[in-house]
Amino acid sequence: MSYADLLNVTGRVNDFLNAGSILSWDSRTMMPHKGAASRSKQLATLAVAARDLLCSDEMKRALDGARKDVASKEETSPEARIVVQVAEAIDYHERIPVELLHRKTELGSAAHGVWAEAREKADFSIFAPALTTMVDINREMAEAIGYKDHPYDALMYRFEPGTTIAELNVLFARLREGMQPLVQAIANAPKPRSDFLFRDYPVDSQMAFAEKMAERIGYDLSRGRLDTTVHPFEVSFTRDDVRITTRVNRKYMPMSLFGALHEAGHAMYEQGVDPDYTRTPLATDLISLYAVGGVSFGAHESQSRLWENHVGRSHSFWKNHFEDIRAAYPGTLDDVSVDEFHRAINRSEPSLIRVEADELTYDFHIMLRVELESKLIDGSLAVADLPEAWNEAMKSTLGIDVPDDGQGVLQDVHWSSGQIGTFCNYTIGNVMAAQLFDTAVTAEPNIQTALDGADYTPLRDWLTNNVATHGRRFTRDELLQNATGRTLDPEPYLRYLTAKYNEIYNLA
Repeated sequence: MSYADLLNVTGRVNDFLNAGSILSWDSRTMMPHKGAASRSKQLATLAVAARDLLCSDEMKRALDGARKDVASKEETSPEARIVVQVAEAIDYHERIPVELLHRKTELGSAAHGVWAEAREKADFSIFAPALTTMVDINREMAEAIGYKDHPYDALMYRFEPGTTIAELNVLFARLREGMQPLVQAIANAPKPRSDFLFRDYPVDSQMAFAEKMAERIGYDLSRGRLDTTVHPFEVSFTRDDVRITTRVNRKYMPMSLFGALHEAGHAMYEQGVDPDYTRTPLATDLISLYAVGGVSFGAHESQSRLWENHVGRSHSFWKNHFEDIRAAYPGTLDDVSVDEFHRAINRSEPSLIRVEADELTYDFHIMLRVELESKLIDGSLAVADLPEAWNEAMKSTLGIDVPDDGQGVLQDVHWSSGQIGTFCNYTIGNVMAAQLFDTAVTAEPNIQTALDGADYTPLRDWLTNNVATHGRRFTRDELLQNATGRTLDPEPYLRYLTAKYNEIYNLA
């Protein structure tokens, strides 16, 4: 067999994963509530089928033939990287018993409905049994995968390969050191006016404006669509069908707008992957069994946070689009200036909900979750004690009293689907976003000039050329090294936050 045969077999794995993604998208947007039980079995069947094909004798024979075909290729060539990634994925999945994958996938689909009910009723006890089982399954997976120092490291490998809890602790310490003085200074500063964000904003108008702004920054609607859901997400079924969702609160407009900009950033990553990589391992995460082109979840998050925050919350963006938002909600913002609007959408104050947190306090939410997750996995925290631990951490970290489980420990969808080990990606994404944006506007000053004139093409092209087009060809650190000249560096992020909030709150 040959390299061409390897592409054929891995393409079929990609087909299984995309079929599962379509069913998953439907379950979170359109599916009737009672469809959850059968849907969970369908998703489990597809996941196991993808895994079985990945680890099949046919795949191994194709891999052996491909190794010979690409032996003369450069180590970083697409062909050589595909061979290496398939071999790594086979080794990874053969460590995990099939029945364990089946149990995890089936529970992950069924538990989503249980979590949604528990969240709606703000009652953790409804979700606790499913979460207990999911934590046990993830512990089994960590032992099967193997690790050197901490079982949590094994689980993070699926989402951010090579990252360890020890490395995260160093990164988090540096971020706390740089961010805590800002948080403290802002606590004593006058608060920006924000009452106008909580006025009545009709749902249809919100969705229309969110879609308009997502398309304006570059989301290709001929290859995508925007829908509503409980917890916003993006999903790709190849680069030519990349869908996003947001959620709407009629009395708080920013939720839908920035949710859409965030997910559009994810979508533009997928839409920008080299078309030659379609259905190949360079657009398929064979470790996590997701049909995505992003090299890591943190790299993916860098694109969503960059477009949401560095662009969508910038003063130049609203200087250019403030009349657009006024027109979208006639009369609602007539008494508001662009400066007031800009300060309001960038105000910083500790909040209960991660996805609604401002840029400065957001990472404290992530640090809390990583700490609790790692303790759940190493057994030092029991699921039954999680709500209390959560509430205590929110109080000590952000000074907030949690009124109920719905606004506390139940707010995130990740645990219901078994995505334990992924929260670190959000902070890594924030750090990467600042590092990439800083490099882009420094290396090519015309990018900032274009942004000031509401032209998002130069930045989008730079990100496509330096990030998206490569798909999964390079590791995260290789991608950063190639684009910025260094690996993950928190300093541009801290400089960005310091400059932004000094200006917003007149701290300097």
